[in-house]
Amino acid sequence: MADTDIRTGTGNASIPAVPALRPEESRIIWLLLAAAFVAILNETTMGVAIPHLIGDLGITAVAAQWLTTAFMLTMAVVIPITGFLLRRFTTRAMFIAAMSLFSAGTLIAFLSPGFEMLLVARVVQASGTAIMMPLLMTTIMTIVPPQSRGRMMGRVSIVMALAPAIGPTMSGLLLDTVGWRWIFGIVLPIALISLGVGARWIHNLGETSRAPIDVLSVVLSAFGFGGLVFGLSQIGGGGHGGGADAGAPSSLPLIVSLSVGVISLVLFAWRQVRLQRSDDALLDLRVFRSTNFALSIAQMAVMSMAFFGAITLLPLYMQTVLGISALQTGLVVLPGSLAMGFAGPFVGRIYDRYGTRVLLVPGSIITVGMLWYFTSFGATTPIWVIAIAQTILSIGLALSFTPLFTASLGSLVPRFYAYGSAVLGTVQQVAGAAGVALLITIMSSVTATNAAAGADQLTAGAAGAQAAFLVAAIVSLPLLVGAFLIRKPADQQSEHAPMAH
Repeated sequence: MADTDIRTGTGNASIPAVPALRPEESRIIWLLLAAAFVAILNETTMGVAIPHLIGDLGITAVAAQWLTTAFMLTMAVVIPITGFLLRRFTTRAMFIAAMSLFSAGTLIAFLSPGFEMLLVARVVQASGTAIMMPLLMTTIMTIVPPQSRGRMMGRVSIVMALAPAIGPTMSGLLLDTVGWRWIFGIVLPIALISLGVGARWIHNLGETSRAPIDVLSVVLSAFGFGGLVFGLSQIGGGGHGGGADAGAPSSLPLIVSLSVGVISLVLFAWRQVRLQRSDDALLDLRVFRSTNFALSIAQMAVMSMAFFGAITLLPLYMQTVLGISALQTGLVVLPGSLAMGFAGPFVGRIYDRYGTRVLLVPGSIITVGMLWYFTSFGATTPIWVIAIAQTILSIGLALSFTPLFTASLGSLVPRFYAYGSAVLGTVQQVAGAAGVALLITIMSSVTATNAAAGADQLTAGAAGAQAAFLVAAIVSLPLLVGAFLIRKPADQQSEHAPMAH
């Protein structure tokens, strides 16, 4: 079978030698990796800080939850638009915009006198964060040769694993010593240095298009993805207390937001199909003409739903059922995150040499197996058992994420990289929100039912966690099938043909 040149969509009889990246290209990627690390680090510090903010700012738990919900909503609204923005504006302009927004939001948060200003700061931060990962992914796909993309995506995996590993632990230490403001105070100088260095060294990559932005598509996207994520957050938003009333959201906002989200998404998709005929779509859906891309995105959606739901539930279970502190919780999940990060480069090299199945098949088996093992966690499970199980789960995820990132975007021709990156980020956000909402709601509901039946708090909480982990394990089962269907794009002969025009 002839290999397909991913950059041109044309068939070649042999794979050419891999050209080395120029120094300025390597510098750009490292700068983008550093910026993405700072953005993700910031995103993972807030969960631990919420209980402290409730007391320090004198706000309710529902209001405090908006610091997370508003961030998710902004990400869900901005990420789908990044496909258009990355084609419309230069790499340098997008980097400066993203880091300026993030730095401004971090400064506002550091100086915030109260809850309202802190909420505004989180929205501004999220606007910049939403641009960073699609920008990083699109840049890698543009300048890194196909034969080296796995290794480079392995570096992305380091960023995505180490930042969440450091975030909660760092947040716990700062909260116990100098207060919540310094969560932002530590991040701010790093963000400003990244902005200054990037503005100096990053140059423009690829070509820009001059297509006008379709305002109706922006509005439909905002109501569609925003309504969906907000509705999902309403399902799970009440679940953090674990009491009898947890997980019982008001039905009217839930029904209205989900209905608006679904209807708007249908209209958004119809609008994009019409606009893409003249290459004017805000989010070009022709990326799904690639079967390999569609399969990879479906696999990513299932994995994100199961993983982000379980990883959000795990600290909640450890703190409410096992009674350990936020800092101890961060330390329990730290080994797994470190293992996932350090495995990234090795996984990338294996992908470049052997393709997807040698990684995805064992990765999916490990992931599904460990999620099923999580269903055995109870009120007396030792912490060291949880730490080992979480570490093994993280290794399974490390074997899966890099191949999925690389195979999905590598299945597209270059002019669709930006749209593919936007789809990838959007799916992760929406599927992750769905997983969190589903599992927290199930945990809260089962906990309340057992408590009403006379069970003590720990027994009821353990039953709720077991039920939620069971759902995560069931949701993950399709991963075992998808692992055999996804291929390395260089092994495909005609996957790109429908998208070449």
